[in-house]
Amino acid sequence: MTEHDGVRFLKRDPKMRKIIAIVGDYTLKKRSHHFAVLVESIISQQLATRAAEVIFRRFKDLYPTFPTAAEVLATKKSKLRSVGLSSMKIEYLKDLARHVDQGKIRLRTISKMTDEEVVSHLTQVKGIGRWTAEMFLIFSLNRQDVLPVHDLGLQKGVQMAFSLDELPKPSEVEKIGARWKPYRSIATWYLWKSLQKFDKIG
Repeated sequence: MTEHDGVRFLKRDPKMRKIIAIVGDYTLKKRSHHFAVLVESIISQQLATRAAEVIFRRFKDLYPTFPTAAEVLATKKSKLRSVGLSSMKIEYLKDLARHVDQGKIRLRTISKMTDEEVVSHLTQVKGIGRWTAEMFLIFSLNRQDVLPVHDLGLQKGVQMAFSLDELPKPSEVEKIGARWKPYRSIATWYLWKSLQKFDKIG
């Protein structure tokens, strides 16, 4: 079950075939540094892309190399606040670091878990909900059949592709997306890329 198989499968759907022709090759870049992906996900929550990029860069600049969980735990809250992180985001980052440092979140073996096990495992952490876990499945574990039905970008992509009068509800996205199994992550990526503001995603 390769990405090439997935694209070929999705081309059977007239709507997806049109989007694939416009967007081009599937070029999602897998990101293998699991802790960094989760840290960036927490920092980016509810922020505009540019603001999130600036804060994440400042956070990384606090350390010689990307910090370990133990190093994040040891960093003073005042230092984290100085890069633009809110008190709540700092609490979330510290909770993630604590879970990883104590072995409650097992990032070395997480790739062996099923999708739902990964979601359940990651949502132990404050500030990590289902959406963040689904982004981790797509971008860090390269799982090919994830459909993040609560994602606004996906909802807008579906609305545009199917000429819907209103933004589809999660249940409608789920129903429409059933035709793309077992390659719903690839379909999601193409629907994201069909929206101009997602041009930069890998």
